[in-house]
This record gives sequence, structure tokens and C-alpha cells, in this order.
Amino acid sequence: MTKIILSGCFGHMGKVITDCVAKREDCEIVAGVDIGNGSADFPVYKNFSEIDTDADVIIDFSHPSVLNGLLAFAVSKKMPAVIATTGLSDEQVAAIHETAKEIPLFFSANMSIGVSLISELAAKAARVLEGSFDIEIVEMHHNQKIDAPSGTALMLANSISDALTEKPHYEFDRHSKRQKRDKHEIGIHAVRGGTIVGEHEIIFAGLDEIIKISHSARSKELFAVGAVNAAIYLNGKKPGFYSMKQLIDEK
Repeated sequence: MTKIILSGCFGHMGKVITDCVAKREDCEIVAGVDIGNGSADFPVYKNFSEIDTDADVIIDFSHPSVLNGLLAFAVSKKMPAVIATTGLSDEQVAAIHETAKEIPLFFSANMSIGVSLISELAAKAARVLEGSFDIEIVEMHHNQKIDAPSGTALMLANSISDALTEKPHYEFDRHSKRQKRDKHEIGIHAVRGGTIVGEHEIIFAGLDEIIKISHSARSKELFAVGAVNAAIYLNGKKPGFYSMKQLIDEK
């Protein structure tokens, strides 16, 4: 039985994860962390420094401002953590990689196995089509999402960039320019509206043909399932940086 501390337990994803864990027999939530108010069947603390509950792993779906306290607590307890919060700065991502030298850390901008698969497909396509196809990424989310572009869109762009021999630059603001498209750019576009859970499409546009790779999330439960599976996977692992790639490779 994997014992979980849930960071961001009163947020929307926190509630989805709580419902997901309640349906399983291989894990349980023993504590939560949230600055908001709400009710839960486990003790909830305002910050990590207050926690006095034993656990095996942390799942974090909260806010970037929580990260420093989370990492300090995890290191002090030698406790693995699954970090699924988006909108982290480059410095915070670097801190995750550095902390992973001391404890097991699982980090992904998207906890969907499907998104990880299309990331690998996009990288493969980029290698095959390099030099003859323009690449654009379009992502769509609900009107309450505060970061743009999405962490997943950037993850897809990074996966493609890593596969290319000549590194591209990312274009977020093409409307401000009066010039032709640079062949070494990846355009990244964000759409916000309604209750869209998450849509991502990679477009490879060549001479007289277009190739599209896309993923559509129909509910937030798939992200919850991915995060819980990652937590169970991480329990007992050696210090290091883990992602959906390792989880998929072991299936």
C-alpha cells in the first residue's frame, strides 16, 4: 500500500486524484497540503513544514510557489515526489533536476501516457521530415488555465527540438512581425475557451501535403490516473530523474 501526500488537495485536480485513489486498493492519501479551505478524509496542512504524517511519496498538483518548500521537505524525509504542476520557470525545472541527485523525482508537464506517445511520434516525424516541413503546435485549454502556452506544448516542442540536427527557435508572437516564416522556427499557439480539457496538435506542413499528430483529453481523470501510477512506480526507486518515458518503457 503506497501512502501518498497530496499537494494541492483542494484544487480541481486534487479532488480528481482523491476520487481516483478512493477507487484503488494499492494506495491511499494519508495527508494533504493546501492553503485553501475545504474538507477531506485526511489531515490537511497549510505548508510542508507542518506535516507530521508518515508517507511514501508526494503527488504535487498545486502552484509553482509551492515547489521550494516541497523539495526541501522531500529531501529532509528522503521521500520521492511526483511533480505535475505546470507553469514552472526554467530555474525551478533546473532545481528539480538538481534535487533528483538526492531523491527520486518524477516530473512531467503532462501525466497522460497518450501525450507521451505522441511526443515520441512527433520526434520521429521531425527526424524524418527535417528540412522540408514547417512545424507548428496548437494547444487548446479551458478558460481558467493561467499559463500559456501549456507546459505540454512546450514539452512537445522540446521533444521535437531535441530530435533535430539544427535547433529551432520558438515563435509565440508572429503577429508582431512583418516577414516570411523562418524555416528554423516552431510556431506555438494557445487557445483558451469554455471547458476544453486539453487538445494538442502538431502540424508538419510540407510541399502539397500536411501531416498532423494530435491528442484530445476528454476528462481530467486520465491525468489523475497517470499521476497515481507514477507515484506507485516511484515508490522504492533510487534517487534520479524520472519521466513518463521510463514508465512507458517498463510496460
